Amino acid sequence: MSTQLPRYSAEETARRGDEIYENTIRAQVEATHHGKVVAIDIDTGAYAIDDNALSAYHRLRAQYPDAEVWFVRVGHRALHRIGGRPVVGRVLFPAWSIATLKPLSAFGSVELEVGNRISRQ
Repeated sequence: MSTQLPRYSAEETARRGDEIYENTIRAQVEATHHGKVVAIDIDTGAYAIDDNALSAYHRLRAQYPDAEVWFVRVGHRALHRIGGRPVVGRVLFPAWSIATLKPLSAFGSVELEVGNRISRQ
């Protein structure tokens, strides 16, 4: 499989993908596929549904090898989430980095930058 460079900016991909989902796909999948992932080709409007993003991606790319793909989780605002609910007090994160989250040890301590403040957990 060759590497494909994106044809659109991230903002344009998101705009087009969300527009296709809201206008054409949502009504067809919302009642019967809650929690599943929809992979959408933002050029053709074609889509595939599966339990996870990787499987949905492979289903779509099998039929449309040049698809520019956008993902939506049916019935949810986001494809993925981190954590389950707001936590007060000490917060433990796995030892990975996302945005301004920086691992300090292999056991899950992190440095979390919030605005101009740094919180060590």
